[in-house]
Amino acid sequence: MKEIFVQGKTLPEVYHKAILALHEEGDILSCKDWNQRQKEVSMTFVAEEPLAEPMVSRLYIGGFRELQQYVMEVLDGILDFKIGDGNCWEYTYHDRLVNYEGFDQVEFIVNELKRSGDTRRAVAIIRDNKVDPFNVDPACLQHMQFFIRGDKLHCKVLMRSNDAVEASFMNAFAFIMLQKSIADKLDVGVGSYTHRANSYHCYEKDFKLLEQYIAGIKNKPVEEITYEYEGYFKDFMEESIEEINEAVQKLKEQTA
Repeated sequence: MKEIFVQGKTLPEVYHKAILALHEEGDILSCKDWNQRQKEVSMTFVAEEPLAEPMVSRLYIGGFRELQQYVMEVLDGILDFKIGDGNCWEYTYHDRLVNYEGFDQVEFIVNELKRSGDTRRAVAIIRDNKVDPFNVDPACLQHMQFFIRGDKLHCKVLMRSNDAVEASFMNAFAFIMLQKSIADKLDVGVGSYTHRANSYHCYEKDFKLLEQYIAGIKNKPVEEITYEYEGYFKDFMEESIEEINEAVQKLKEQTA
């Protein structure tokens, strides 16, 4: 497998570099689990200043509501109630983070970093070997680690598998929001964000979408393929919260 490393200032910058590298250097091979081909590399992308603007790429599936809902899923656990209902997933990242066999890993990370600012022990494990080996769709996120260096909180994430076109931007954005939440609790700044995907891939069904994204990256100025978050996109995201909560409440009523 090809190893790719990209680095830059903002999240959209490194995300765009990552999908461009996948497009140009990825190997095409079969993916029998999903009955199609895929283009694949191993990818590490690093955003040196993940809160720097422009913070939002336009090149992902969804809009402001979908991004806001995903952030709420990861940080607030708005869909944790659907775990194990027979028609959905067997996990959420939020549940694995705050209720890993009854242990709140986020609380541990905050307390551990308060205990020792130079610790290397602020780790959260997402994979659950009691569940994931027997799940047709096991957790993609495996591991998160946080460091305070230079009075900033740095986050490093490991994915076993990451859908470059349909998921990776939203994954990274939400994980950076978690990073910021923890940094705020520690009263430190937000440092670099490192996103490692052992399999960074695009399924055959999305090859044309990937081509469209690449055309945008190559032919359009950065302001036409990104959004400012503060003062613009964030406002639309926050306006969607009430609607998201109402939809979640209806889901709860249907599954009660």
